[in-house]
Amino acid sequence: MFRFGEPLYLYLLLVLPFLVAFYLYSNYRRRKKLRQYGDPVLMAHLMPAVSKYRPDVKFWLMWSALAMIIFMLARPQFGSKMETVKRQGVETVVALDISNSMLAQDVTPSRLEKSKKLISRLVETFNNDKVAMIVFAGEAFAQLPITSDYISAKMFLESISPSLIATQGTDIRGAIDLAMKSFTPNEGVGRAIVLITDGENHEGGAVEAAKAAAEKGVRVFVLGVGSPDGSPIPVEGTNEFRRDKDGNVVVTRLNEEMCREIAQAGNGMYVRVDNTNNAEKALNAEINKLAKADVETQVFTEFDEQFQVLAWLALLLLAAELMILNRKNPLFKNVKLFK
Repeated sequence: MFRFGEPLYLYLLLVLPFLVAFYLYSNYRRRKKLRQYGDPVLMAHLMPAVSKYRPDVKFWLMWSALAMIIFMLARPQFGSKMETVKRQGVETVVALDISNSMLAQDVTPSRLEKSKKLISRLVETFNNDKVAMIVFAGEAFAQLPITSDYISAKMFLESISPSLIATQGTDIRGAIDLAMKSFTPNEGVGRAIVLITDGENHEGGAVEAAKAAAEKGVRVFVLGVGSPDGSPIPVEGTNEFRRDKDGNVVVTRLNEEMCREIAQAGNGMYVRVDNTNNAEKALNAEINKLAKADVETQVFTEFDEQFQVLAWLALLLLAAELMILNRKNPLFKNVKLFK
């Protein structure tokens, strides 16, 4: 595993674009002043020792050396040893509805995009916890096995879209059943299923599945995304809306009654997701109430410093910058490396 021991130093990289801009502006001012003295071609003949390209080469060498030094200060490291450690945490399986109805835009920017942002912020609050991710429509499959790798969890979010599942529909029961199989066998760990859907359940058994999960100590929280008033479903890549076989625009509505029934059966809580952060706050508060137990996690415990390579590169770049003169060296007048 790669990491930076002092990542705050990476903010110094923001200085580099300003250095480039300052250098380019200085060159512009210098050329402008030279033109005030006379014709540039004539001036070049009057100053035969002046190199056109050497100052640029020296600048970029110095600029690259500075970049290497900044990365060196951030202490790049590679993990060299993995150990199993125990930490206090909970296990959460997020089941995300990716049926076509989640493309509706009654929640900004859409039901699906709002849900993905909510999951991303939820993962950011985890500390020593484990998370798994399931996506479902007409069927369900595991997008991410249960893990403490929050970076991977957020990366997987980016690729989620309704095109991942060819079978359309909303099989909530299948999602809950698969979520139950995703937990680790550890005893005494607080467990939760976070079901994010618009509640348009086209299959049966969702309430029964939530009740069975609650009987095993797993709480089922339901986040209802959308509006009870409904919204048309956009066709991706077009300005059209989905229509039924009779040519009428299909309107999808949030089924809050179904969502409440599932949450009640699962000994959880139902929260409606709107354009505020209220749902996120309510969910975080409930998950924090879950019993925390020892969770085994594979982590890197030893890291080898890799700054030496960057230090040598910076040293070589600085040496090259010092060896290149601003003016042409008469000893090498026949060498055409720089004009």
